[in-house]
Amino acid sequence: ACFRLLCSLLIPALFLSGILCVCLVILLWGIRLWIQQRKKQLTSAGKDGKRPLLVAFSAGKDGKRPLLVAFFHPYCNAGGGGERVLWCAIRTLQKKYRNVMCVVYTGDRDATGEEIVEGAFRRFNIKLTHPVKFVFLEKRYLVKASLYPHFTLLGQSLGSVFLGWEALLKCVPDIYIDSMGYAFTLPLFKYLGGCRVGCYVHYPTISTDMLSVVRNQDTRFNNAAFITNNPLLSKFKLVYYYFFAFMYGLVGSCSDVIMVNSSWTLNHILSLWRAGACTSVVYPPCDVQTFLDIPLEEEKSTSEYSIVSVSQFRPEKDHPLQIRAFAQLLKEKRLGQQPSLKLILIGGCRNQQDEERVNNLKRLCEELGVSKDVTFRINIPFEELKRHLSEATIGLHTMWNEHFGIGVVECMAAGTVILAHNSGGPKLDIVVPYEGQITGFLAENEDNYAETMAYILSLSPEKRLEIRENARRSVHRFSDQHFEETFLLSVEPLFK
Repeated sequence: ACFRLLCSLLIPALFLSGILCVCLVILLWGIRLWIQQRKKQLTSAGKDGKRPLLVAFSAGKDGKRPLLVAFFHPYCNAGGGGERVLWCAIRTLQKKYRNVMCVVYTGDRDATGEEIVEGAFRRFNIKLTHPVKFVFLEKRYLVKASLYPHFTLLGQSLGSVFLGWEALLKCVPDIYIDSMGYAFTLPLFKYLGGCRVGCYVHYPTISTDMLSVVRNQDTRFNNAAFITNNPLLSKFKLVYYYFFAFMYGLVGSCSDVIMVNSSWTLNHILSLWRAGACTSVVYPPCDVQTFLDIPLEEEKSTSEYSIVSVSQFRPEKDHPLQIRAFAQLLKEKRLGQQPSLKLILIGGCRNQQDEERVNNLKRLCEELGVSKDVTFRINIPFEELKRHLSEATIGLHTMWNEHFGIGVVECMAAGTVILAHNSGGPKLDIVVPYEGQITGFLAENEDNYAETMAYILSLSPEKRLEIRENARRSVHRFSDQHFEETFLLSVEPLFK
């Protein structure tokens, strides 16, 4: 009787599930056909000049419609390392392919397209050879972390799907490249938009390191103390993370081309996405030549040393660690009556949260009594950045598991003695021996940083000059030219 009851319930349930699956497939196929039809209508409207958005997409002199290559970069005006990759990638495609129109999906509605392009030139010294079309998105707020105080990863990822849907409705490209880490948009553009899709991964949304942090109940900026102190909550978060990692791997494997920025990112993406055949390391383009043009001379002043940090004011960059380590160093140095020291924090502020973070850092400086010795330089022009780096003795970087570290490379190219975190890209790719010679230093905590800074300052100017020269020779691996070569090689399958 129980078996018959089970069969009577199970068979209709399976039948109903099958019908629902078929309906879902038909629905998705219908949406895909509708989007393709919409693309044809928008393109023909562009030829007639009826739709301003697509006027630039009309046929060229040879009668062919340009190939639309769209970059999904909601914060393209932020001024960070990820944005430099975006503009270098666009410039590279413009130089290589004549019949290509580059499109950028952005949520920066407070600036015009001209202002964004001008900002790229002012901040990164990147001049584009052809115009870029911007598709301005209204729903960028859906990917803000502040909107999701809990289940942030899942919330932002689902938000990116809705934002991607808005982008797809406004412009259907031929080639879609996610250049900011919103992997959940990839299946949307591939299966519904009918696009060839690629991505440049700066930092995996979730990593095996993050899983281990939760598993070991370590307190970090993304793992609150009230969770680590509760075994039940920790287990629940671990299940949630494993579920998210599975979904992340599923959507990421949809890519036709996967580019990662470092060996550290490569290891995580290979373990999560399992798409090694189409995955390659493309080091981000660092404007090393501009910094290498700064004359490298033995230090003249021994009365004052400056320590410079270059990174956006985001929580993971761990600026408090820099300030605490500097305060500890200053305390020890004052006891020894050493030359005066100055810490200069250079970075970009994207929004109000970043500005509040800077204010909190200033309060921390006051608490530690180092306000007079710490200077904040926010959203500064490129020339001022060069000047600060050319005058600095030490380049400081403190992010744990930094995916790559463009700021680290820039400091080394400019001639500072770099001190970075003993993890991620700096450890595996950048601050590594070059031709058997030391190129910089690594540290892990407040004491390490303070001790290593003291050691660097205790070296003779001649020894520091030797380290700076080694570091400079090593950074050619991260030049714009090397990026262009590896980027074009990686994206070639998308243009076949």
